[in-house]
Amino acid sequence: MLSPNFRKWLYRGQRPNWIARIMNRAWAMVASSGITSNFVETLEVIGRKSGRIFSLPVVIAVVDSQRYLVSMLGENVQWVLNVRAAGGKAVMHSGRRTAIQLEEVPTDQRAPILKAYLKRAPGARAHVPVDKDAPLVEFEKIAADYPVFHVVSNLGL
Repeated sequence: MLSPNFRKWLYRGQRPNWIARIMNRAWAMVASSGITSNFVETLEVIGRKSGRIFSLPVVIAVVDSQRYLVSMLGENVQWVLNVRAAGGKAVMHSGRRTAIQLEEVPTDQRAPILKAYLKRAPGARAHVPVDKDAPLVEFEKIAADYPVFHVVSNLGL
């Protein structure tokens, strides 16, 4: 298991270093294959500047049978900026590719989703300054700093 300090080092400056990029590519390939758990998938989003498709592994938070994506590194990360620029259009890949529409969740609704996310994503715990078992009020205090997207529809391909 990776230490919290090592996990922070992998994403210093809210950007993956070369080791994290290699690990993310490997995890994205594994998640895309469909052999991982049902809450690890690959997100594919078109780069807002390059037009290239970027893939990264994501952990799906589930609250009230609804699926959500959370940015463990906060606001200024490339996948979040790309999803916003694409109007929420993206692709999830886990065994098969599914076009999806992502809708940003208002800050006042994020706390229970953030809590559910931290319970499922141990790798994210080093980046979020709240314990996974903290009361919801603690998650409400940081909710504005962590974008959350609701997977609102499957668009087909």
